[in-house]
Amino acid sequence: MASLSARIVIRAANRELEIPTGLFINNEFVPSADSPNDLIHLVNPATEEAICSVTAGSVKDIDIAVAAARKAFNTSWGKNVTGFERSKLLNKLADLMERDQDILAEVESLNNGKPFKIARDFDIGDSIQCLRYYAGWADKITGQTIEVDNKTKLAFTRHDPIGVCGQIIPWNYPINMWAWKVAPALACGCTIVMKPSELTPLTALMLSKLIAEAGFPPGVVNTIPSLGSVGGAALSAHMDVDKVAFTGSTVTGRKVMEAAAKSNLKKVSLELGGKSPQLVFESADLEQAANWACLGILYNTGQDCTAGSRLYVQDTIYDKFVSLLVSKAKELVIGDGFDEKSGGGPLVSKTQFDKVWRYIESGQTQGAKVALGGQKRPGKGFFVDPTIFTDINANMDIIFGPVLAVGKFKTEEEAISLANDTSYGLGAGLHSNDANQCMRVSSALEAGTVWVNQYNLLNNNVPFGGKKQSGIGRELGSYALDEYTSVKAVHWNFGEKLDWPL
Repeated sequence: MASLSARIVIRAANRELEIPTGLFINNEFVPSADSPNDLIHLVNPATEEAICSVTAGSVKDIDIAVAAARKAFNTSWGKNVTGFERSKLLNKLADLMERDQDILAEVESLNNGKPFKIARDFDIGDSIQCLRYYAGWADKITGQTIEVDNKTKLAFTRHDPIGVCGQIIPWNYPINMWAWKVAPALACGCTIVMKPSELTPLTALMLSKLIAEAGFPPGVVNTIPSLGSVGGAALSAHMDVDKVAFTGSTVTGRKVMEAAAKSNLKKVSLELGGKSPQLVFESADLEQAANWACLGILYNTGQDCTAGSRLYVQDTIYDKFVSLLVSKAKELVIGDGFDEKSGGGPLVSKTQFDKVWRYIESGQTQGAKVALGGQKRPGKGFFVDPTIFTDINANMDIIFGPVLAVGKFKTEEEAISLANDTSYGLGAGLHSNDANQCMRVSSALEAGTVWVNQYNLLNNNVPFGGKKQSGIGRELGSYALDEYTSVKAVHWNFGEKLDWPL
């Protein structure tokens, strides 16, 4: 039988850690019930060296975890604890994450590749804030009292926790996406079966350990690392899961929704991909617009659902802006996550690396001009340097990596048309110092999030989600609470007498 922990060395920090590698069910790390020797092998994307292996959960393991979550919902969580108690535990979990911030960031960097300082200060710092934000909501989930007939009747609503939630998170922000899913679900009183990405499960397992340490009752949060085609599919189709939340590709999102429909019509929220546009108008502060455009496509090495991968620049400033953009992009260091100079790390896996290079080569063969990058690095690691294409057209395939496609427009109407010419609608950005233009264009852009004179920054108290094929439902803000509650209307008769028969 496979061991349920592994010792890993963080050389840059001169630290040795023991990481849990089993399945987390009922606050304990356990082997798989029926396939204890099935393992997921993890690789450091910066060096291509093996990190360790974790237990691969099976369909039976998902069943056991769902049963644990259901029992907890009915006995020790759900409507059996007050919002104040839920708040206290969420804040305790945030305290523990804060205590372990450096260690979590080191493992995130090792497993995902992103720079340690960015994992620590942004991903984990933001996740701690997310937990605290929803801790503040836990005792403030209220319904309405509705006038029906003041003399004889009233109605009121209750926002009940929806139940057992299957949560499927991606590899690009392993801790952030965990917090976005877990915090509102726990604040509302739901229980959870979490399926982290098979590429990056380590921090989800470490956070599971903190769930137990914080004092959450057994079964409230369960973690089953597994292949998406096994664990993700089983959660989506499970007859005793009340809601499934998924972040990932539109292709997989369709499968999740189909499985939910074919099983028990469970509630579904989907945060899916995008081909997000940024527009730079001639009145913009070009220096700042170039900085934000670089952040939009190069942050997290372009592995971002809202990555501003399509940039359209007004023709009057196009040449000047492209030159500025290229010089800015050259300044970013893509390197090992433990190197202080690195502002970006490798892509997460060989599969992603090969896919991005296929798209870069495809862009070149389709006639796009390479203004920066487009050359493979020698040596180990899944590194892709910032790449900028110009002379693009709408039919070119350039995607999910530090790869930017730059086009031009003449008029505001043309810019809006180019931006909206996509089946996606997750994010969009515009840069202009004309206030009326900012209002007109932000109103016309078809996206769940529009940034004006900035890009890619999110706040825990502001809703996030997509339009069109970029998803259903919202995360963050008070809006996320709607995804984890069901509204019950109670009609109360205190005075009407019914005559019978009719």
